[in-house]
Amino acid sequence: MTAEKALKLTGFESVLFDLDGTLADTAPDLAFALNETLTHFNREPLPFNKIRPFVTFGGAALVSLGFNLQPEDTDFGIYREYLLKIYQDNICKETDLFDGMHEVLTSLEEKQISWGVVTNKPSWLTDPLMDAMRLTDRAACIVSGDTCKNRKPHPEPILHACKLANANPEKTIYVGDALRDMQAGNAAGCTTVAALFGYLNEDDTPENWNADISINHASELLDLIE
Repeated sequence: MTAEKALKLTGFESVLFDLDGTLADTAPDLAFALNETLTHFNREPLPFNKIRPFVTFGGAALVSLGFNLQPEDTDFGIYREYLLKIYQDNICKETDLFDGMHEVLTSLEEKQISWGVVTNKPSWLTDPLMDAMRLTDRAACIVSGDTCKNRKPHPEPILHACKLANANPEKTIYVGDALRDMQAGNAAGCTTVAALFGYLNEDDTPENWNADISINHASELLDLIE
């Protein structure tokens, strides 16, 4: 972390989070949706530890993993539509905030520091999930993958979230578990935090993501808040 970035942590106004793999552990419900889809189409289900790293990339990536297909392949759209319907119907059966994140959000609110979500997840899945977790009314902003013209790694969604939260991007922390999160946050001028507890796979190299800070547990964010 550079000295310039360190100075920002003393007076930040807002904290923005990626959703899947950063704020909430959605992998159990998405893995369930994939395996239900595989079973329905007479394929063998996959172990959870193989599915988890792909959750961050969304439904299309899960279909590619499970069926060894690409979006242009025949029947890909059928499998994806079925998977997303199963997920929508089971969107918050086992999903919860990551360990320590409840305390982080409470601490931010006690200090009157706004927080929000910037995700590539489409709004028709983001909104019911946030409602089910009872977070919608607490968040200063919720920016989904279809809210703006561009999605992460473009900075537009984060800049839009800062505007909604009435926060200066240079006094905002963005927390995410993927390269595109750090790219978007850095381009927006935020202080970036790589959540290493998220949905990383063995090929990821977070040391090369140019994050200002890396954390192994959500509770480490409390040190930044202090």
